[in-house]
Amino acid sequence: MLTSLAYIFLLGLALGYIFKRLHLPSLIGMLLTGIILGPYALNALSPTLLGISAELRQIALIIILMRAGLALDIKDLRKVGRPAILMSIIPATLEITGMILIAPPLLGITTLEAALMGTIIAAVSPAIIVPKMLYLIENKIGTRKSIPQMIMAAGSVDDVYVIILFTSLLTLSTGGNFETINLLQIPISVITGLLLGSATGFALTMFFKKIHMRDSIKVVIMMSFAFLFLAAEGWLKSTISISGLLAVVAMGATILYTYPLLANRISPKFSKLWVAAEILLFVLVGATVDIKFAAAAGLSAIAVIFFVLVFRMAGVFLSLIKTRLNLKERLFCMIAYLPKATVQAAIGSIPLAMGLPSGNIILTVAVLAILITAPLGAWAIDSTYAHLLTTNKPLTPNTPHIPTDNTDNTDASLG
Repeated sequence: MLTSLAYIFLLGLALGYIFKRLHLPSLIGMLLTGIILGPYALNALSPTLLGISAELRQIALIIILMRAGLALDIKDLRKVGRPAILMSIIPATLEITGMILIAPPLLGITTLEAALMGTIIAAVSPAIIVPKMLYLIENKIGTRKSIPQMIMAAGSVDDVYVIILFTSLLTLSTGGNFETINLLQIPISVITGLLLGSATGFALTMFFKKIHMRDSIKVVIMMSFAFLFLAAEGWLKSTISISGLLAVVAMGATILYTYPLLANRISPKFSKLWVAAEILLFVLVGATVDIKFAAAAGLSAIAVIFFVLVFRMAGVFLSLIKTRLNLKERLFCMIAYLPKATVQAAIGSIPLAMGLPSGNIILTVAVLAILITAPLGAWAIDSTYAHLLTTNKPLTPNTPHIPTDNTDNTDASLG
């Protein structure tokens, strides 16, 4: 496994640097590293490492969501409450609707299978958009109208929404009954996740103020609670719905609200952890990609992806009606909501594993969605933010791409 990790970091860094020098998102190089090293190409990764791939991806996601929480000012979020809620529901709903309309005639699947595919494809990727939005917040780009805060918050709830819909439709697809009451899990999981994270964040604030310890120890404690949030989501699944990832964001935001000095001190530590975590995340996502499936799908699957993206962008535009955002800022929000990666990698193979007839084509479209929208969305965000958003302070000259770790703007970049 150690050899596999060496391959991942060395080749991931090298290809990421090459793509960045080509003015393309470095995540393309990381995804490509995973494809090259993965079981469908060179098969150079240890089965032991691939066996814990899902857990490693979760750890990386927790790190970036913790950074998001520690940068998410609750006062700023209050300014964009309504559009953030709408953006967490309307774009995904319209994207699923678009899938139901276009997938059956183009891909030869049923309406139910198209709806199930739509719930997988509709999730936005926090692993891509959160680092981008963090950079904008740290450099006060678009923050006058709380645009990056709104996108980060909406993206987190968007994932909760589509995953619950996916679970319900999967039950129906495997012969179970779709129960409308299951839809109540969406607001319940959001509320319980926010309450759990906020309560834990407040308790940790009180504890850290009374018990003095190194900031590194505080980071370990916070990460441990974040792991427990995700574990509790599974433990209590049959009793009550909880969004563990939303609890992670809420914990960080509460610490920022109640103890800003600490939040500003430990946030850079999570930024440094992200340097390694982002390589692991995107390389392991790339390792799930089966190029043969993607190639076999042909132009029809690609056409489906671009068709439903139009519906998603229309949903973002509708969510922002009657807001203070001008046309350029609304266009940026539409662009920022394009990338997909982590959710598709995590659940795209489940229908196939459960023996659904459409499992192969669903996995193929999920893989293509990652390959197309992750680099396209990251590149589009990098290329447009300076032109579409208002900058509250001058940008550093000759910095065309958004770094993921502002402690080292020359090397640590997701794009």
